[in-house]
Amino acid sequence: MDLLLILQANLLSVVVASVLFLIWKHTGKGIQSIYGRLPPGPTPAPVVGNFHQVYTKEPYKYYLELSRKYGPVFTIWFANTPAVVIAGYQALKDSMIGMAEEFSGRLNYPLLMNSTNGYGVLVSNGNRWKQLRRFCLATLKHFGMGRRSIEDKVKEEAQCLVQTFSTFADSAFSPKYSLTKAVSNVISSVIFGHRFESEDQQFKNILEGTDAYFNVLSSPLGQVYNVFPRLLGLFSGQLHDMFKVLEKVRAHLRLEVEARMKTLDLTSPPQDFLEACVIKIEEEKHNPNTEFNFDNMLSTAWNLFSAGIETTSCTLRQGLLLMMKYPDVQARVQKEIDVVVGPDRWPSLDDRQNLPYTDAVIHEIQRSMDLTPTAVPHKMLHDTEFNNYLIPKGTIILPLLSSVLSDPKLWKNPDHFDPNNFLDEEGQFKKNDAFVVFGMGKRACLGEALARVELFIFFTSLLQHFTFKATQAFGRVPLSYECFAVRRA
Repeated sequence: MDLLLILQANLLSVVVASVLFLIWKHTGKGIQSIYGRLPPGPTPAPVVGNFHQVYTKEPYKYYLELSRKYGPVFTIWFANTPAVVIAGYQALKDSMIGMAEEFSGRLNYPLLMNSTNGYGVLVSNGNRWKQLRRFCLATLKHFGMGRRSIEDKVKEEAQCLVQTFSTFADSAFSPKYSLTKAVSNVISSVIFGHRFESEDQQFKNILEGTDAYFNVLSSPLGQVYNVFPRLLGLFSGQLHDMFKVLEKVRAHLRLEVEARMKTLDLTSPPQDFLEACVIKIEEEKHNPNTEFNFDNMLSTAWNLFSAGIETTSCTLRQGLLLMMKYPDVQARVQKEIDVVVGPDRWPSLDDRQNLPYTDAVIHEIQRSMDLTPTAVPHKMLHDTEFNNYLIPKGTIILPLLSSVLSDPKLWKNPDHFDPNNFLDEEGQFKKNDAFVVFGMGKRACLGEALARVELFIFFTSLLQHFTFKATQAFGRVPLSYECFAVRRA
């Protein structure tokens, strides 16, 4: 009887293995023959491709290893879908800038599509994307992005943030919520035309939705869902909870838009981004080719709001961690601020050119934390010859920004936190084209100008008033921590 069970088990194993092999031969090998001129890469396994190799370690580290083996352009497989990774400054420049149109497509992967219903500037392509991006750039500029007018809003929130930190006196606290609130109120003033109070339930819902979305997006769960969405969608309660929270956010945005529709005055300039959206929808209502509709504008507002909150607040949290880890750097920043700004006025953008070390520290925080190692995935818009390979239309493109930010040929000390990476021999701030934290090419971050203002004003204001001290050991990523904000004399 035991022998029979052993034989049956072995037979089952052989059958399963044979089926997997046939599936792989039919799909994986067949696809590889279709994509015969793709760049080289590791051999994919049956059914899963290279997925198991990518996510047994941090993906970007695995990509860096592969770039050293296969060169700046190589292919990996997610199940039976190929993805081309582009690494190194020159290859990224040649593709994202030199062939910007061909590489400007956005990959509509499941998590992104299901959280936006396929609408908005972040997930769109072609004419829709061009119309929405052009509108966003013009409208954001109208409300102060890239201009000094936005500085006043940031200063207001910086002063509120300093007051909030002061209430903790000498007690340990988590700065996460306060930083997130300060950053979100800046973008809120642009999107909604006003700031929120901490007790506002709609504000809490928006922050909860943002937090839930990015927690899933950056987790192994989110990565697996993007490869096997139907399978994971059946079982994951965390995914269902996230989509429910996002629906609350969308419901609030709908109410905000509907309220503006009721009071719309086309003779007056828009007071906020949502009102500008409503005006644009009204102006384009007789254009059969317009992309300015309720769904696109709703999702675009969410794209701008969520991305504007998460990236900047996360960078500020990491910045405070690094100041606690490197107290000598913190002390040098404070000394420079004391000399240039002093204790009696708030820092302004005009001070930046006279604060070279502080500016270098802020840039080094961004470079060393490497917040978006592969950026948001792109896709090829056309069959394209690149580096002697043929990349077919629709292929996933992963721009490995991390390969540029960690390249020893481009940085003095890339493996460690070192502000000297942005300083010349005279101690003056030195720009570096390899600073690609906001992406490259046509899909570069829409909110870069605002993020730069926020990071400078918030960081210098906090260091002007407080010395940050640790309560525990440090991790690489600013997940959750407590600290002391000791008021400076």
